[in-house]
Amino acid sequence: MDEAYAVPSFDLAEELIARGADSARIAIHSTENRSLGYSQVGEGKPLIPASPFDFKQSILIVLPTYNELANLEALVRAISQYLVADILIVDDNSPDGTGELADQLSCRYEHVHVLHRPHKEGLGPAYLAGFTWALQREYSLILEMDCDFSHAPWDLPRLVHRSHTADLVIGSRYVPGGGTENWNARRRFVSRCGNTYVSLFLGSTIHDWTGGFRCYRRELLARMNLATVRAKGYIFQVELAWRAVQLGADVDELPIRFCDRIEGQSKLGWQSIAEALMEVPQMYLLGLDSR
Repeated sequence: MDEAYAVPSFDLAEELIARGADSARIAIHSTENRSLGYSQVGEGKPLIPASPFDFKQSILIVLPTYNELANLEALVRAISQYLVADILIVDDNSPDGTGELADQLSCRYEHVHVLHRPHKEGLGPAYLAGFTWALQREYSLILEMDCDFSHAPWDLPRLVHRSHTADLVIGSRYVPGGGTENWNARRRFVSRCGNTYVSLFLGSTIHDWTGGFRCYRRELLARMNLATVRAKGYIFQVELAWRAVQLGADVDELPIRFCDRIEGQSKLGWQSIAEALMEVPQMYLLGLDSR
């Protein structure tokens, strides 16, 4: 949808998005969080705010990377256009030079930090390392997103704003206004079946259990006993969401459009699917006592 909108609040923006409007084409004129004004770089292109949204909170965005040389710098720049936040790049010794680029970005921008890990251990351990780093430094909000532009940086302020009333906000493909772009039939089938499979065991309190675009309050992460998290791959997202539910946290979902990566290769493989098939029943049977 190419039509652009100007609204005075996040709540009105959410009403439009739930009815199918493109979040990239909505100018939110919230003087509480930033100065007014947007630029339009082209027909149908994302609107760019004159200044990033500043929520006056200590916010960290955790970016796990493995061979993301083609995406990393552009994403760091894009994030900085939309949100005042620190960025932690967690690199698993990428052979393509992603780690070296991360160090260069850290030297260039004071809000960019780097955590180097010796080898690739999986998405879950990378996020856990980033979350532990964030908790040690007492960030108020900890966000996670993919490093391949699958998650839109212009949706970051929406996640943060919704966190005012939720302990965990999940960017969801499966609530009104959400969806996917550039996915083939197989990818849509696997994703839908995966979420249905999880819901059969863990319930339908969450529509998008596997979504990886999230905002956690530090208090929730601190209660999760992260040292006992079992999952290594993409099922890590399910385990943390389930722990949040078990803890009685207020979990909210925000509609997003998930776009398949343009640069680089997807990390989702059959090993991750097999892990999900085994781990989800274990979560149900064990109850995941994370208190």
